Amino acid sequence: MRNYDGRKRILVTGGAGFLGSHLVDRLLAGGGEVVCVDNLFTGSKRNIEHLQGHPRFEFVRHDVTFPLYLEVDEIWNLACPASPVHYQHDPVQTTKTSVHGAINVLGLAKRLRCKIFQASTSEVYGDPSVHPQVESYWGNVNPIGPRSCYDEGKRCAETLFFDYHRQHGLDIKVARIFNTYGPRMHPNDGRVVSNFIVQALKGEPITLYGEGRQTRSFCYMDDLIEGFVRLMDTEAGFTGPVNLGNPCEFTIRELAEEVIELTGSSSTLVYGPLPEDDPLQRQPDISLARRKLGWEPKVELKEGLRHTIAYFETLLSGTQ
Repeated sequence: MRNYDGRKRILVTGGAGFLGSHLVDRLLAGGGEVVCVDNLFTGSKRNIEHLQGHPRFEFVRHDVTFPLYLEVDEIWNLACPASPVHYQHDPVQTTKTSVHGAINVLGLAKRLRCKIFQASTSEVYGDPSVHPQVESYWGNVNPIGPRSCYDEGKRCAETLFFDYHRQHGLDIKVARIFNTYGPRMHPNDGRVVSNFIVQALKGEPITLYGEGRQTRSFCYMDDLIEGFVRLMDTEAGFTGPVNLGNPCEFTIRELAEEVIELTGSSSTLVYGPLPEDDPLQRQPDISLARRKLGWEPKVELKEGLRHTIAYFETLLSGTQ
């Protein structure tokens, strides 16, 4: 499917989302021709408006739960709402996006015999009994809870990817994404970094659930996209799954205090009950990524938060 000039034609599903749009930018910078597919449920045209008129960029509004008929050389599947607020809004559609979407992009990859990337998640580990989480850990997931549409949907998608690999010989790459943040996050996605920054900038109380002692590991989006690209560039025999995230662990309270300091906010801390099935610990073991990809995060939390705060300041001021 390569053009006469030898450029790859690349499909990115979920390409108008937070991570998808940054991946599109990276692939265009690498000289590819990119087809961005998104139904705009959580993605936004604002994230890709700077690409209007770009000669190697094409946007297609489409829901991946329906088949795609495209001719491409490479597929990156990032289509699925990733925040609890969004994926619990329509849990049936969330499961369909993970499962039917995987079937549709895998069917396309099978027809085209092309390499395909799956953006999976640390949520496949559930509320882990192993810490930090390694790729060989099978997880501790509630199959019938309010988060199951996302957790089990992503687990089933991984199953489909590996079955297509074994049964049809597809060249698959599976990344398990841990908490990632940065510019273009949705301001109302309910995720902890965006929540805290928006509340701090508005001078509102910052909401902690439980006592704020639960831990997360926060990876800046530039680091994550670099991990994506390195994984996709590995030899055909290497499939993953590979943990991609920052192994530096912070409590949620520590994050809130850092955000208050960096914004100079007068916000206070308030407490609410823990959401059902909310993991108490989340930290990746990235030994495999270090060994196979030569990858590890470089952006410190404070630096990444400064960039993210600057983005939300512009967004909330109405100048973006």
